[in-house]
Amino acid sequence: MKGLLLAGGHGTRLRPLTHTGNKHTIPIANKPMVLYAVENLINAGIRDITVILGPMKEGITEAIGSRYPATFHYVEQEPLGLAHAVMKAEPYLDEPFIMHLGDNLLQNGISQFLNRFNETHADAVIGVTPVKDPRQYGVVVLENGRVKKLVEKPRDPPSNLALVGVYVFTPIIHDYTRKLKPSWRGEYEITDVIQMMVDDGKRVEVVHVEGWWKDTGKPEDLLEANQLVLDGLEGTFHHDHATIQGRVQVGEGTVLKENVTIRGPVVVGRNCVIGPNVYIGPYTSIWDGCELSDVEIENSILMKEVKIRGVNARISDSILGNNVVVESKPGIPRVTRLVVGDRSKITLSSP
Repeated sequence: MKGLLLAGGHGTRLRPLTHTGNKHTIPIANKPMVLYAVENLINAGIRDITVILGPMKEGITEAIGSRYPATFHYVEQEPLGLAHAVMKAEPYLDEPFIMHLGDNLLQNGISQFLNRFNETHADAVIGVTPVKDPRQYGVVVLENGRVKKLVEKPRDPPSNLALVGVYVFTPIIHDYTRKLKPSWRGEYEITDVIQMMVDDGKRVEVVHVEGWWKDTGKPEDLLEANQLVLDGLEGTFHHDHATIQGRVQVGEGTVLKENVTIRGPVVVGRNCVIGPNVYIGPYTSIWDGCELSDVEIENSILMKEVKIRGVNARISDSILGNNVVVESKPGIPRVTRLVVGDRSKITLSSP
């Protein structure tokens, strides 16, 4: 069994965060999101993984590095759909493979997909889960437990079952991608490929995904994914001077100064300086090298080397890119929500 990891795309729904980097390198609980998919594949026993890179490919190879016990192949693709990624990677996919979207997080990993494939000897295995707004996803219609129809991002969804971003295929899929034509969106849709297999009588099995699943396509999805991962945080950090409540992890080299309160779940990276006069509330992740003073923050994601100084308003529900600086000047205090791209500087008013 081989792996196909998709880490391309333009990330338009996450701008400005993706103007300067690949969306798959954005951290969830201080880990680039693509590594959750990598580790799912590794934990499932996959040792040969092809990674699809898009036009904005910076940071992917560096994030994956060489620490995993697998061989990685990197293939560049102009984003023309999931099936197009399979077409580009075909030379590496000469045996059954599991395709994992790099921006999808699954609480319980991907073993249930492989188990279903091995038990049924299927030609394909797909995952589904009910969602509130199926219009944003590929949608699956089942009849007596079998796949009947698939529709990509329908305006009038025929069911509430969304396709999860993990698939298992045998090499027979290449017979279908070679005959595929672009959809009305101008993309080669994986839903069209699977539909062709269903219509041809191929065995397509369904997994009803257990545990939470998150597609991190929008800023609010990133924050929700951060919450879901932090909910599983283990361990408690103790400090002689700071007030620590709940599950908190603090990285090596981080300094906590006077009058610091941290309420978990919270993760703080390495070599940060926190304080004086800092409150960090639940569901906040602060990556390496950040500096916070005279600020309150909660339910937010801070990427590397963010600096926040003297902000007389609670920052909440925010995502701050690498090297962002946020400071304040006199004005009216208020709650602040920010989504700020890399190397930006924000000046807020304060009284």
